Amino acid sequence: MNDELAAELETVQWRKSSYSGANGGDCIEVAPLSGDRFGIRDTERPDLPPWVVRGGVLRAFVAGAKDGEFDF
Repeated sequence: MNDELAAELETVQWRKSSYSGANGGDCIEVAPLSGDRFGIRDTERPDLPPWVVRGGVLRAFVAGAKDGEFDF
């Protein structure tokens, strides 16, 4: 991770779903970043480096989740 990205990640506003409280806390948090990127981290391990994905990747994942693509 480059220094510029690391500095940006220190100042972002992490958001999680309102559903997270009803789900026992097993959640992820997402933060918008510059350059149409998003940081993603586990709420139980915020000390670990987050994943950084392009906006298109996150939008495709969210659309698939809404469509039930990942239902077991």
